Parts: sequence; C-alpha cells; structure tokens
Amino acid sequence: MFSFFAKKYFFVDLLEGFTDFHNHILPGIDDGSPDVETSLQLLKKFEEFGVTSFVHTPHVMNDYYPNTPDTINAALKELKAAQPEHIKNSAAAEYMMDQPLMDKIDDEKLLKISGNFSLVEMSFLQPPINLKEIIFALQNKGHVLILAHPERYGFFHASDLRKYSSLKTRGCYFQLNMLSLSEHYGKGIQKMAFKLLENQMIDYISSDTHRLEHLEKLQNIKLKSKEIEMLKPVIENSKSLFA
Repeated sequence: MFSFFAKKYFFVDLLEGFTDFHNHILPGIDDGSPDVETSLQLLKKFEEFGVTSFVHTPHVMNDYYPNTPDTINAALKELKAAQPEHIKNSAAAEYMMDQPLMDKIDDEKLLKISGNFSLVEMSFLQPPINLKEIIFALQNKGHVLILAHPERYGFFHASDLRKYSSLKTRGCYFQLNMLSLSEHYGKGIQKMAFKLLENQMIDYISSDTHRLEHLEKLQNIKLKSKEIEMLKPVIENSKSLFA
C-alpha cells in the first residue's frame, strides 16, 4: 500500500567528522559570539553532532567589522586557550565584496579557508555594481572564491538561475547555509536552496552559526531520503577541502 508519510531523517546525523568552515564563533569581534563562554557553549553543542573541527570566519566588513588578520588571530588565540584540547580550529574570514576590500588586497594578506579557497559574501540588499571586476581582481591575486549563502541573495531569485550560472561560469563556488534547508530565513530562501541543490549548483555546505539558537534549530531539521541523497555529495565535497 502506498504511504503518504515518507520517512524523514535528521540532517545532523550526516555531520560526523565534518569541518565547519563558515561560522561566527570567535569571541567578541563581529555579530557572532560575544565572549569566550558563549564560544565554548557553541563548540560543545557542535560536538553533539560529531563536529570538532572548525575554520572560524568572522566578518570583514568595512566600518561595521573592520577585522584584520591581527584581530582575528588574537580572538582565535583567546579561544584556544580556553577550549578543550581535542578541538581543532584555525581562522580565516568572510570578506564582504566591496570597494574597501579592493583597497586593501594589495597591502593586506587575506586569510584563506584551505589552500587558495577564500570565503566571500555580498550585501543582502544588492550586488556590488562592479561585481565582475571584484571577482576578477580577487582571482588575479590567487583566490579561489567560495560565495557564502547564494540562496540568500533575493535579488537573484527572479533570474531563473541565470545570474547564478553566470557566477559559476566566472569560477565561483557556492556554499549553502545549513539552516537554509529549513524555513529559518524564510520559505523563499528554503525553496531556492533546494532548487540550487536540484540543479547541482551547490559545491559546499556549512553552518554560518552565530548563536546557540542556530544550532538548536539545526538539530531539529528533518529531510526526506531524496533530499539526504542530494546533500551527501555536497557534504563529502566539503570534507575534501580539509582531507
């Protein structure tokens, strides 16, 4: 007899041995964890999912979060001094693609996630006018670009994937936010997340965790078996960044 109730599986069961490479766990330097105590709570919660390896990526965003390698590495040092020894972590950044970033790429060594991979983002309001030039300039400096949470850029949603395809053609990789698998950011974001997955446009996945609430929501995400199968190669590809 046909069942209308397809079995669902918890997403976090796929994360054993995963390295979370987009998060805001470092204490006190952006809109993520405000202090070491909170950072330790986040690490402890991640461990419940089998995740004990991290690349921390605080925002680098002009006047709002004017982080540098010095401020980021200082926060990492503070966290490492307090965390359990078995936690493995390093630091990179989530760079806003804007003119201030272009002004500094000649003078400041940008932090990379792994190898030559760098995490970048855009404003949620509109893409930079000179987006193509920014991408080219970063690539010319040896950066392989991973665009954070492409599903959250609503200004691309009406293009029937054409604008996404254009970015892929220009050599950008896409990183999906785990919470976009739910309605956390809204139904439209969730719909686009699965559309990008179905069209095999997502290369990597990570948490973009800012607070404990995010991880509590993450552990409640249940997916259908066909959705799990779509995600498995993305998760394995994400792990391969740190193999």
